[in-house]
Amino acid sequence: MRLFLITSLALIAFAANSVLTRMALAGGDIGPALFTAIRLGSGLALLAALVRSRPFAPGILRQSFWRNGLALLIYAAAFSWAYLMLDAGTGALLLFAGVQVTVFAGALLGGERPGWGRWLGSALGLSGLAVLFLPGATAPDTLSALLMLVAAAGWGVYTLQGRGSPHPLADTASSFLWAAGLGGVPLAVAAMTAGETASLAGIGLAVASGAVASGCGYAIWYTALRSLSATLSAVAMTSVPLIAMGGGMVFLAETLTWRFVAGAALIAGGVLLAIRASGVKRPA
Repeated sequence: MRLFLITSLALIAFAANSVLTRMALAGGDIGPALFTAIRLGSGLALLAALVRSRPFAPGILRQSFWRNGLALLIYAAAFSWAYLMLDAGTGALLLFAGVQVTVFAGALLGGERPGWGRWLGSALGLSGLAVLFLPGATAPDTLSALLMLVAAAGWGVYTLQGRGSPHPLADTASSFLWAAGLGGVPLAVAAMTAGETASLAGIGLAVASGAVASGCGYAIWYTALRSLSATLSAVAMTSVPLIAMGGGMVFLAETLTWRFVAGAALIAGGVLLAIRASGVKRPA
């Protein structure tokens, strides 16, 4: 039950992050470089404060986490720029299909051998996403589609690197420290070159995305990954767009459609099948 709760919290945070990013960028309240910089900076600030409040937490300046930070930076930056030209449905399809491929490939290379139930669960989850979004999706801009696939690869690698994290909060803070350090100057140059400006609403959305949906959400995700196999975590992530759409129905009075019901049934069935599948087999 504890694992279910923390995994659910992480997935809800991912859904909230997608909504916040779309709100900020689609409304023109902020540019992608500024949004990404504020997102990473605010996430780092909150996580660093939380780590300092824990008496026995390890330090966050650790050289070994530069790979996590680079993967996080690639994901966050590519995700922001991709959504300038992609609609939400097409973006979700590309992102989570790319995450599935990246995580499954990484898990296989790492020695994980998922059973048929895990593979079928992944196929059902992706089929559910197709039912949800394909009928309304538009032909994507080529560059934006490539950027979203790059974001998917970055997030998949970041997820793979979080397996077995001994200190989820401090490890996430270390990742944000490296991401902000590696991306600070390039993002500042990109913002100045593009002449980006930001409204108070845009800054607020970026801070909410960084501090709450990203910082806290990713720390919770690293906690969950201590007990989840890589392939199961990938299948579980197909539920993120479903959660976002369900939130719109609950809080924004959006219409419940048969397409949503059918997609939800496929995604839920895929996740349940992946959970109930036999444990992964590892080579001796």
